[in-house]
Amino acid sequence: MLGSIDCTHFVWRSCPTSLRGQYMRGDHQYPTVMCEAVASQDTWWWHAYCGTPGSNNDINVLNQSPLFLPEQNGTAPKCPMYVHGRLYKRGYYLTDGIYPTWSVFVKATPYPTDPKDKRFKKVQESARKDVERGFGILKSKWGILKRPLRAMSIDKIRKLVYTCMILHNMILKDDGNAISPVYIRDPPVQPVEDDDALEELHDSEIHHRLRYDLTEHLATLDLDYLDTTEDEDEDEDEDEDEDED
Repeated sequence: MLGSIDCTHFVWRSCPTSLRGQYMRGDHQYPTVMCEAVASQDTWWWHAYCGTPGSNNDINVLNQSPLFLPEQNGTAPKCPMYVHGRLYKRGYYLTDGIYPTWSVFVKATPYPTDPKDKRFKKVQESARKDVERGFGILKSKWGILKRPLRAMSIDKIRKLVYTCMILHNMILKDDGNAISPVYIRDPPVQPVEDDDALEELHDSEIHHRLRYDLTEHLATLDLDYLDTTEDEDEDEDEDEDEDED
C-alpha cells in the first residue's frame, strides 16, 4: 500500500465576487478551494495538489492532478509486489467509493454479503481514515487552515497549504514518528513515454482482481477483531428487541 488518497476543502473568505460561482458547491455554504493529498499511516504527506475550485468533485481533481504523470512518462520508481501469490506491477492507494476502478486504487465492496468481503471492508475503511485523520491534524495544528482563508489569490493559498504540510512532515521527522525518516532518492532516469501506461492504470480488471486477492489474503490471517459474526448477532438481538417492543 502506497497510502490513502482523498480531498478536503478550505473555505476561501476573500474569494472575488466574479469567481464565487466557480468556487461554490451545493453542499458548502461558502467558496472553497480543494486539496488532493496522499498520506501514509503515520500521517506523512507524500503528495498534495491544491488550488482546484470547490465546485469540482474528487474525480475532477484527480483528472487534473499530476499524481500519475511519472507513471505515464516512465520516471516512476518500480514497486512490484506479490498479493496472494500473484505479481502486480504497481502499488495501490486506498480510496472511498467515488474514485474510479483503476488498477492502482483499492475500494471496499459496496454491499458485502460474504464474511470475507465484510472483513475486508472493515479493514479497508479503517485504514483509509489515515488521510482524513491527517487533514484533521493539519487543520487543528494550524488554525489558519481551519478558519476562512483571507489570501487574495489561489497561488498564496497553495503556498500556505504546502508550507503547513511540509512543517507537519518536519515535525514528524524531528519527533522520530515517521515510518521512513530517511528519504532515499531514486537514480535519475530519462522520461520515456509509455503508450500502455495509461491503459494499465485504468484497467478495471486488475482493480477487481487486486481487491479479490487482498480479500483472500486477509481471510488467511487470524485476526479475531475482524470477526463479523458477533456484529451480526448483535444486529439480530437489536431487531428482536424492537419487535418485542
